[in-house]
Amino acid sequence: MDITKQLRFKFFILFISTFLFIFVVTVVSPDISRYLPKVPKPPKVCPIWTADGTITPLNNTDHFLVSAFMDQRVKGFDLRIIGIFKRNSIKPLYCLFCCAGQLSNTTPTKILQHSDNFGFPFVTTDIMCPIPKDCNATHVTLQTHPGKVAVCDKLWLPIRNQKNKASNEEKLQFNFTVCISNLFGEYNNVLQFAQTLEMYRLLGVDRVVIYNTSCGPELDRLLKTYSRTDFVEMVPWPIDLMMTPSRGWLFSQSGGDLHYFGQLTTLNECIYRSMERSRYVLLNDIDEIIMPYKHNSLMSLMSMLQQQHPKTGVFLIENHIFPKKYFEPSGRFHLSQWDKVPGVNILEHIYREAPDRSKYHPHKIIVQPRSVEQVSVHEVLKSFGAPYKVPPDVCRIIHVRVPLRRKLKFEELNEDKRLWDFHERLIPNVDRALKRAGLLGSEEHK
Repeated sequence: MDITKQLRFKFFILFISTFLFIFVVTVVSPDISRYLPKVPKPPKVCPIWTADGTITPLNNTDHFLVSAFMDQRVKGFDLRIIGIFKRNSIKPLYCLFCCAGQLSNTTPTKILQHSDNFGFPFVTTDIMCPIPKDCNATHVTLQTHPGKVAVCDKLWLPIRNQKNKASNEEKLQFNFTVCISNLFGEYNNVLQFAQTLEMYRLLGVDRVVIYNTSCGPELDRLLKTYSRTDFVEMVPWPIDLMMTPSRGWLFSQSGGDLHYFGQLTTLNECIYRSMERSRYVLLNDIDEIIMPYKHNSLMSLMSMLQQQHPKTGVFLIENHIFPKKYFEPSGRFHLSQWDKVPGVNILEHIYREAPDRSKYHPHKIIVQPRSVEQVSVHEVLKSFGAPYKVPPDVCRIIHVRVPLRRKLKFEELNEDKRLWDFHERLIPNVDRALKRAGLLGSEEHK
């Protein structure tokens, strides 16, 4: 075979081989690429470490960070970080953003201490940040000096409230969220807890957010069953591992680092956690029920109030004490199935103290979350409108606890059976909740 024929033959073989290869790759094995070596993607610059707890120490400071939220309601700022800062060591800080995997330039912060600190060394603090232009920020961290630095030693906070930036109420997930702050000291008032949660469900609450430092074993069982549903959201709150929290509200009486295990911080965090998903937020304790007296649901109550006060986003509800030492005499709701369940049976306590309005009398709060910036236990510290005190004959708090006005005689108390209006649905709902947790009768353990 001469040279020309050899070249033609080799060209023919090469042509056939190429054709067969293309045929196999594109027709027979379109998935062949999975067998080819993969080119590694370049690693993201940030974030390397994302904070996975609810309380994050800030490097090189005495401060702690809790969570970060998009908040463009204050001119010149795009982001609000909720933290717990030591009041006597606050110095300038700088925000560093992760912009779709790339570091931003640092921006100076505005540090806003909340006015209520009750004399404690640590205070709830807002850190306001502007986001650099053209930065699609997903995470943020703080540092004590300007300029980009190595990110390997930093914990980054994910930025929340980014999905629903428009305040279209039709898109909100919930009508009502209750923020409960916070469980500590092995709290184990199981029966009252279950009754309160089920009462709120009957009133139209969609979500209850509970910040938990510690609780008793039976209450822990109950909460675990609730947290498997969409009704209760449990937020771990290990504040006692970070500092010495106080069991009281005033530093001069109780000592410690922070008011009531960080109650003010959790209330504010819950407001922002709920801001883009809930139309209203109720701020109160677990032994309190914000109860409408002229409506059978919170939605009908708020529809009336908003119609009468369309520009109001903060509603103050007066606290009314039902002393737990006085029992309804007939024993109608002393139910035998609840005898071995720890806690108070609120249906047995129908006698209400009249508030002493010559002194300061506390309220609890219902808010439209986008109407407020900072809240305290009994009032809003910063808001975008004036509050409205709801008349107690329209709505008041049922608060079953030890007496407040200890000098009142039994004859001076008012009979109030409002809870009984719901007993036909409340009692079986509470029974079901306790049974799910294995706390009612022995049948759950057979």
